[in-house]
Amino acid sequence: MVRNGVPMKARRTVMVATAAALCFAAVACGPSGDDASGGKDKGNPATHPSRTGTPSGSPSALPSPSPLPAGTGRVLTAAELAAAALTTGEVADYEVTPMQGGEETGSEKSEDLACRPLAAVINGAPEPAATATVFRTVMDKSEEGRDDQTVVTEILGSHPKGAAQQVLRDVRDAVQACVGGFRTASADGPSTYSKVEQLDAVKVGDESIAYQVTGNIEGDKVPLVFQLVRRGSTVVTFYVAGFLDEATPELPPELLIAQTAKLP
Repeated sequence: MVRNGVPMKARRTVMVATAAALCFAAVACGPSGDDASGGKDKGNPATHPSRTGTPSGSPSALPSPSPLPAGTGRVLTAAELAAAALTTGEVADYEVTPMQGGEETGSEKSEDLACRPLAAVINGAPEPAATATVFRTVMDKSEEGRDDQTVVTEILGSHPKGAAQQVLRDVRDAVQACVGGFRTASADGPSTYSKVEQLDAVKVGDESIAYQVTGNIEGDKVPLVFQLVRRGSTVVTFYVAGFLDEATPELPPELLIAQTAKLP
């Protein structure tokens, strides 16, 4: 979490180094607790704020990719997940790297049991737990040097039979139950998320859901956008955050389409 007293320059360096990874791995990306104050670092690179998501039920220009056969349902090993992850060059302009900070996940626990699935996704560990997980950071190199550079966190999780469906089901229920927001507690202190809103999702995989969680960094509202995609027994979490303003950032559809097509 960003805490008072951390210099702007230091926060910017952390943001670049961690490629706007999820809160469990990047000290500069998570919502702050009630003790935070001050303004948002308008110079932090994160996502492309001019690309906006679309609230569920609104007209949408999201692409409709060609349908794929249903996933095989095979529970992939860590090595198979790594082989199925996007690599640099598979989507024009995007560089894919292992996520800096390793595979340490977060520890946020929702005070409201109904919102626990959302906190688990924020932690980088959707529930029920995966048997193998691979973490990647995807950056638009054509935007390098810009404050609004697109940076996406991608987490591939392989789940036991039936558990992948449960992940999507629980998240879908939590999005509906937690529209008014929720609070979490962790070793780093409390965090407040003021709103949850379902978004139109790119139609990929056997099923998917997209939603925005609005958090706080030093008193400012920060939109965090997630899309979970299930194909067979694999769930891919795509995450992007808007640090420059409160506009809903968009996950680049070409990344979701290309990644889903690589899954068996």
